[in-house]
Amino acid sequence: MTVKTHRLSNGFRVVSEHMPGLSSAAVGIWVTAGARHERAEQNGIAHFLEHMAFKGTARRTALQIAETIEDVGGYINAYTSREVTAYYARVLGEDVPLAVDVIADILLNPEFDPKEIEIERGVILQEIGQALDTPDDVIFDWLQEKAYPEQPIGRTILGPSERVSAFSRDDLAGFVHEHYGPDQMILSAAGAVDHDALCKMAEDLFGGLPPRGHLDADPARFEGGETREVKDLEQAHFALAFESPGYRSEDFYTAQVYASILGGGMSSRLFQEIREVRGLCYTIFAQAGAYADTGMMTIYSGTSGEQLPELAGITVDEMKRAADDMSEAEVARARAQMRAGLLMGLESPSSRAERLARMIHIWDRVPALQETIDRINSVTVDGVRQFASQMVLKAPAALALYGPVESAPALQQLQERRAA
Repeated sequence: MTVKTHRLSNGFRVVSEHMPGLSSAAVGIWVTAGARHERAEQNGIAHFLEHMAFKGTARRTALQIAETIEDVGGYINAYTSREVTAYYARVLGEDVPLAVDVIADILLNPEFDPKEIEIERGVILQEIGQALDTPDDVIFDWLQEKAYPEQPIGRTILGPSERVSAFSRDDLAGFVHEHYGPDQMILSAAGAVDHDALCKMAEDLFGGLPPRGHLDADPARFEGGETREVKDLEQAHFALAFESPGYRSEDFYTAQVYASILGGGMSSRLFQEIREVRGLCYTIFAQAGAYADTGMMTIYSGTSGEQLPELAGITVDEMKRAADDMSEAEVARARAQMRAGLLMGLESPSSRAERLARMIHIWDRVPALQETIDRINSVTVDGVRQFASQMVLKAPAALALYGPVESAPALQQLQERRAA
């Protein structure tokens, strides 16, 4: 399997990987415009725009968009993150030109029918309400806001209901004009695909667009802080975050290994000590999320209000202990989990197409798979211990609490325990 890339004269990028033996393909366009590219008054518009993608174009009605793909047995979808918005389809190899044409139609010829805007506005407001009623969803939005206060990267992807209620057709069209230039798009495909044919399609559909220049997002500043909402719930929800490396950092894979050892699975330290030994919770995990220029290691658990102080204290203690006695066996296990997760995920053309787009977005190239594996393998025990020590002693922190959390320790108390 060989990755091939191409850039049109206007900056539009194409990346693909042919996967022998497959009859299907995943294809999509990743636009480097997500929630962190919004101004304050636009918060939620990238996600609103994603919802409008399937509501009709100048050439196809909403039903025709769905039928065109489903008539050939495929499916089409989209998602919005803080850094990209993706529009993608999975079809048989022979139908890749059709899928590319439909996705291009969505991006280049959106109708933005006022009636459809109002219908989808109602859908999104229901989605916001559902998120607010889901404690283990909303707590991560609060945590993000406290980690990056008053910054685009700290705002929710869905946006506040008052903003969503006010977006107009002109607002949607304006965001497209500002952020959907050819030099902000990546056509990525994997599976039963022909690279030269993809490049020809890209040239025909997007080659005539004038470049607009990529609008860089504001640099992220992890500041931290605490938010706490007392509510009569069955569980107390606890989310603790620390600044960690972004995708481009030399320590990115070290952070991933550390998070895996701390709370990445059933053999992890937090799971074993807090759930298996002490029985303080049902769910606890740690993960290291990353963006282009920053990252956030998050620890989450749900427990009873009475047990929350003990759980929070032990979490900090386990972080400190990891800096002192991290073992070679733990690091080797975490490296193996990362390698296996990477390789197993890449057996799916959808996962492979997404990885290709992400690598182009981050590096403007696709590192060889062996290069990534070598970087994972290069993580050492000493490196993880040193990283763990820096995480405990120096990393800014944010804390979000929701539910019966009256007795939960304050962030300052956890900070003092970190330093003790």
